Amino acid sequence: MRPRKLGAGLTLVALAATAAGQQAPDPELRRLLKQAIAETDSFQDRFDAEVWLLDMSRRLERQVRDPAERLGILRQVHREAGRVELPPELVLAVIDVESNFDRFAISWVGAQGLMQVMPFWLEEIGTPEDNLFHVNTNLRMGCTILRYYFDMENGDLVDALARYNGSHGRRVYADKVLDRLRLKWFRQ
Repeated sequence: MRPRKLGAGLTLVALAATAAGQQAPDPELRRLLKQAIAETDSFQDRFDAEVWLLDMSRRLERQVRDPAERLGILRQVHREAGRVELPPELVLAVIDVESNFDRFAISWVGAQGLMQVMPFWLEEIGTPEDNLFHVNTNLRMGCTILRYYFDMENGDLVDALARYNGSHGRRVYADKVLDRLRLKWFRQ
């Protein structure tokens, strides 16, 4: 019964997208979404997974063209953000600003990957063999670090984001992330 509901839900989302003037997902994206939803354990139910993944996939399409890679990133972002109790859209906004979703990005100070994690952390935690260009490793570490700073700043997101970026006391970075969150990832 669930697979039928899943297919019907995808059809409803595709019809709604077409009615809103957006293109319906192509068959390959549909197949990948079904697979991603079936493998995603961080959602309340499959319908929630379907709606969120399809919506975020459309928003991310210009930056990550490959549907399989895009859905893999989205599933992992949702899982890691949920693990540390952060909104996944916030993590997407951070990645958008930090690396523009380039998993091989390296900053001028040496930060690496999607969330621009500093490589010294690998030595610090005793896992120098880990690779920050691996999406799972990067997101696990980046989300954990962001949550730590959020707690350190007693829930002050602006200060937490500034700490994450190494610009504590200044708003420029936090404002960029919050603007991206508001204009791209939370917009309706």
